[in-house]
Amino acid sequence: MLCASSLFVGSCGRFLHKPAKFKRIDGVFYPPPPDTAHIQYLTSINGSDFMGNRTKFATFIMGTEEVSRMVKPYGIGLRNGKLYVCDPGIGGLEIFDFTQNKFSNFIPGGTGQLRSPLNCFIDKNDYLYVADPGRHEVVMFDSVGEYLGKVGDTGTFKPTDVMIFENEMWVTNPDNHKLNVYDKHTHQMLRYFADQYGPGDDGFLYSPFNVYITNDIVYITDFGDFKIKQYDHNGKFITSIGSYGTGTGQFVRPKGIAVDKEANLFVVDAGFENTQMFNSKGQLLMFFGGPYKGPGDMWLPAKVIVDYDNMEYFTKYVDPNYKLNYLILVSNQYGPDKINVYGSITPVK
Repeated sequence: MLCASSLFVGSCGRFLHKPAKFKRIDGVFYPPPPDTAHIQYLTSINGSDFMGNRTKFATFIMGTEEVSRMVKPYGIGLRNGKLYVCDPGIGGLEIFDFTQNKFSNFIPGGTGQLRSPLNCFIDKNDYLYVADPGRHEVVMFDSVGEYLGKVGDTGTFKPTDVMIFENEMWVTNPDNHKLNVYDKHTHQMLRYFADQYGPGDDGFLYSPFNVYITNDIVYITDFGDFKIKQYDHNGKFITSIGSYGTGTGQFVRPKGIAVDKEANLFVVDAGFENTQMFNSKGQLLMFFGGPYKGPGDMWLPAKVIVDYDNMEYFTKYVDPNYKLNYLILVSNQYGPDKINVYGSITPVK
């Protein structure tokens, strides 16, 4: 079969569509009135947003084959107007290209075939890194979807999250209670992170599940200890946020994490089905979402990302009384709203 050029080579099941129209939802703010809002729910993204009537040209090029809709989205990444969604339900990713209003499935075959794509990261070269615990590997692809290689083995390696920082690849590995750090270019193992701690130590990682790295701090979701733990770049434990429980500032099933430019920490909790926001001192500022009842709520959320570079695609959804500071995207594994898009907002003076 001859494929038209696409976002990724091998991503043949694609439609060419009219511009996507996301749902416009007015008046969903956190906290709600009369308090001053800090976050606004803007819209949600689903495969159906890009799946209107195909043009005759699209049918001629692609035939009548349907593109898979999102089944069970998990990890997400946003770069250069493209949203990447890891979907274990299809054994691949969905890619939403806001710049061209296109939606595609990326389901590689051969040596790049994915089994359970959980989380992903896109670097400055638009290379894609996919943490696949089903393969026991992180699988890498270049900017056009060509398979680049892998790291990992079938032993004590179960990658659940991956992040590139400078020239290193950081991978959470619950199976060995550490993070594996690799050279980004050679893929060689460099070191284990936080391996100097044992059970009972504050810095020990019982089940490291997600990672986020800033210039100063490494944040790790310790799913097995119900905490977000902070380290310096040398692996020295600094402090932790949260504990097990149902009170504010506590966690039941902490998963995805992200940090904004003010060092505010966002933590998704699949148990509470919300996202909590903490300041740089670890103090709870607010939470948003909640068990799904309508727009803005969450349904088994998994990942949260903060984005400053793609606001232009969502500014039209911002209440005119507010200014958009940055985007917050949260994936939901179930429910009608697969990717929730929120905005950090401040009142217009």
